[in-house]
Amino acid sequence: MSLILMDSLPGQREARLAYAVLDLDDTPVSHALDALLGDVDLLRKSEPPSSEADARLRVQAGDIAFVVVIPQGFTQRIDANETPALRFLVDPAVPAMVRSGFRQHVEAAATRVWLTHILERLGLMMPELRRVTEHIGAPEIAIDAVGSHDAAPAAAPSSVQQNVPAWLIFSMFFVVIPISAVFIGERQRGTLQRFRSQRVSFGLVLAGKFVPFVLINQIQAVVMVAIGRWLVPLAGGEALTLPSSAAALAALAMLSLAVSVAAVGWALLIASLARSSEQATIFGGVGNILMGAIGGIMVPRFMMPATMQIWTNLSPMGWALEGFHQVMLRQGGILDVLPAACALVCFGLGALAAAVFLNHRATST
Repeated sequence: MSLILMDSLPGQREARLAYAVLDLDDTPVSHALDALLGDVDLLRKSEPPSSEADARLRVQAGDIAFVVVIPQGFTQRIDANETPALRFLVDPAVPAMVRSGFRQHVEAAATRVWLTHILERLGLMMPELRRVTEHIGAPEIAIDAVGSHDAAPAAAPSSVQQNVPAWLIFSMFFVVIPISAVFIGERQRGTLQRFRSQRVSFGLVLAGKFVPFVLINQIQAVVMVAIGRWLVPLAGGEALTLPSSAAALAALAMLSLAVSVAAVGWALLIASLARSSEQATIFGGVGNILMGAIGGIMVPRFMMPATMQIWTNLSPMGWALEGFHQVMLRQGGILDVLPAACALVCFGLGALAAAVFLNHRATST
């Protein structure tokens, strides 16, 4: 947690969000604006995209948070005493406060470049200078939240949109404790030995626990979403907003089922490894906390330093949270969450296969 939060506290060592500038005007004035934007303390400058299409892809993928597009004709508008216009391509997962701060910085830099260029062009013609400065205000900046579909830009995220899916995932993985209690209790009472004597396969025994707990997790998901949707607003918070399209809702359901498969598979593996309920609680609890810490559950991924963001890709909880954000923040569909869902299912089935193998090895010895 100290590593994750080191960029959020005083004494930060490196910027946590990236931005890029797409200069379509390619004039000395636009170059001066690009140079001024390099003075942002809280952001790090990334390589400029090759085109606006490339910029959208990089924002959508989460590689960069902002792209400042300097359109062609930027300098001509200044020369014509017109208000220059800029455009932002913004990742909707970036907090509104960060977006507002960066926008103010861009406005200040653009105004400075605008005024400097006019002064250089006019020289000492004071009457003309007074006439022009009367029309100088903040430049026009259009905000474009880049989602998976340009026709339906995603809404800005809120605290509830971060925390409901995050802690829903975390709680699903804590099914390890009740499953371990049931599994170890059956082992200690001799129930599993009686199943073996009756030639009941261990795979069937695991399936008898796998399916019910997956369904329990789905009920838990519905309850958590309902709390975010209706109970949190009653407590003074923002209501959880859900996508309206059937494809997006189907993507959320598929992802929730994949998280359940991963969580229950992980729980059965821990139950097979542990010799007592205390061991299962320690192994499962500590493992879940570590996966939650590096997976963006306790601290949002965008607040982490670049090094810790790489570790996020190793956590199944991180895969699941990124999948939920693809739908809830970027208006993604089934194809957008399919990689995360497949990774979670493979993780769950792999853990289940390992549990079966461990049981067979213990039985043979």
